[in-house]
Amino acid sequence: MSTPDVADTPLASAREPTTGQPELSVVIPCLNEAESIALVVRKAVETMDREGISGEVVVADNGSTDGSPELAAEAGARVVHESRRGYGSAYRAGFEAANGTYVLMGDADDTYDFTEIGRFLGPLRDGADMVIGNRMADIQPGAMPWLHRYVGNPVLTGLLNLFFRTGVSDAHCGMRAFRRDLLPELDLRTTGMEFASEWVIRASKLGLDIREIPISYHPRKGESKLSSFSDGWRHLRFLLLHSPTWLFVIPGGVLTVVGVVGTAVVLSGIELFGREWQFHALIASVAALIVGAQILQIGVFARAFALYYLGEHDRLIDWARSRLRLEHGIIAGGLLLGVGFVIAAIVFAIWVDRGLGALQEERLALVGLTLMILGLQAIFGAFFLSVLGLGRRVR
Repeated sequence: MSTPDVADTPLASAREPTTGQPELSVVIPCLNEAESIALVVRKAVETMDREGISGEVVVADNGSTDGSPELAAEAGARVVHESRRGYGSAYRAGFEAANGTYVLMGDADDTYDFTEIGRFLGPLRDGADMVIGNRMADIQPGAMPWLHRYVGNPVLTGLLNLFFRTGVSDAHCGMRAFRRDLLPELDLRTTGMEFASEWVIRASKLGLDIREIPISYHPRKGESKLSSFSDGWRHLRFLLLHSPTWLFVIPGGVLTVVGVVGTAVVLSGIELFGREWQFHALIASVAALIVGAQILQIGVFARAFALYYLGEHDRLIDWARSRLRLEHGIIAGGLLLGVGFVIAAIVFAIWVDRGLGALQEERLALVGLTLMILGLQAIFGAFFLSVLGLGRRVR
């Protein structure tokens, strides 16, 4: 069954205004989309009328200079203006203006079919918190560049699922719907194209009921606003910044293990690279150990910050907070510092008595200094974690 040609329907502004709270607010960001904005608005309006959905269309204009706001208003939309540029900024302004119980978001370039509004409402009425479209099974010819289809979107979606276990198939689909009362919990902050990633990440961390439905993706009308590499980097950067485990803890942990194993191998007398390389191998090992411990510590700080200041859940930090105190960190760091100082002092005394030159003594001196550095890191790290914890107690 074919859908009606909404371009031939009367202007939606002739409709009777919806009384009371609408069930659905369709929010559309707009920046110079004169070629398609009226058609998109009419599709949304006519679909809601035809399916008996109480709703409104909100167009968030982001500084258009081609008459797009006027065209949107004539087609039946309520237009709000956002001077701060950016995909996320426009959406956030549209969400603030929306009145519906549910909000459906979609682009103004006619790549998404707004006659499918009812398919998004069904799961929401059934209890879903968020419904996201999956374009990958039906991408129309010319709708998505091959770089986005076969590289960018699969890679970024894969990383997002790996980091945050979202389980979605098309994390960057711009057509999605959600319960409007979730906006304070989602606490969306980004202003650019990474807004799509932030949305899914926050929803996943909150444990929301996210469902997917297959949709079609069509060639856009007008000029694309996307920049493949810069927008892709913004997405990747955002994923890393919001996953301290993958950005800090895992790399730091790997370096720490490499450093510990390398140091142990050298001190055990095993000559993997020949006698002349032993001391150099020890230097590389302790360097990996120190750097790894620093990165690992930063990861712990980042996870604690997310818990204390961003309201995120972290079982590891919660477990540590319930069992460990500042004094435990000071004691552990003090032990490392003390053992390292004793080793370094013994080696120094030998050097004073016998002079420099023994390779075994140089190795022990390096190990002692390393333990002292790690001890100082542990002590000051424990103090810093306690400072972060003050934010939770004060709030």
